[in-house]
Amino acid sequence: MKTNDQVKEMVRQKYSEIALQDKDSNAASCCGATSSCCGDEVYNIMADDYSKLEGYHPDADLSLGCGLPTQFAKIKKGDTVIDLGSGAGNDCFVARHECGPEGKVIGIDFTEAMISKARENTAKLGFNNVEFRQGDIEHMPVGGNLADVIVSNCVLNLVPDKEKVFSEMFRVLKPGGHFSVSDIVLLGELPSKWKETAEMYAGCVSGAIRKEEYMGYAEKAGFKKLTVQKEKPIIIPDEILKQYFSDEEIVEYKQSGTGILSITLYGEKPEACCEPGCCN
Repeated sequence: MKTNDQVKEMVRQKYSEIALQDKDSNAASCCGATSSCCGDEVYNIMADDYSKLEGYHPDADLSLGCGLPTQFAKIKKGDTVIDLGSGAGNDCFVARHECGPEGKVIGIDFTEAMISKARENTAKLGFNNVEFRQGDIEHMPVGGNLADVIVSNCVLNLVPDKEKVFSEMFRVLKPGGHFSVSDIVLLGELPSKWKETAEMYAGCVSGAIRKEEYMGYAEKAGFKKLTVQKEKPIIIPDEILKQYFSDEEIVEYKQSGTGILSITLYGEKPEACCEPGCCN
């Protein structure tokens, strides 16, 4: 079993590789890295299509997501928006269109290569109200009560301490602020071998937790009005599974009742709340 620091370093290395690839290469995998769970097969089984959203910029889209959180995030003109795991800036630029030039967007990513790519894209677009900060979303490099909205796309499943991330989200949101995050969650439990396979973790699968546990962390942090805005099943093709598991293990998995879902979860920080749990 890998330690939290080992998991973070593995993810950092994988996503540093991804930052140096183009979109077509990243789309050859289930969550980006061609060296992760999809091998060299051309499967893009998680990402949704951003190209119809206002503010979309193709250079920032690495096909790493599993939803469209900015579409559901209720961003208003003048809002301050934080994107967790901002990658090359895809969701940040869509959010910037929604909050307008009078708003502000902060992207946080702990991969230096992604931060560099995002800043290059920002410079090309000439935006002066979008910035990118390198940091760990378990310890966000922003002050408290700062953001009106938090978005994130297929990132929390990569973080070992998800409970800490929700606590940090609560801290940095203003009272009355809200989040909309897309992520991978489970119905049931994955077989133990999945959790031991590093490639499956970096591919956004084995780092996922049960849906009720995921939502429980958000509730424990103090969030209210939790709502699943969108949900879709994720089916991993046999061609991918066979790269890592025997035929017997694949059959066992399919008969286990375990499901892999992409959800977009919404929650609000209460207006009067100052600490997690104070409004319970």
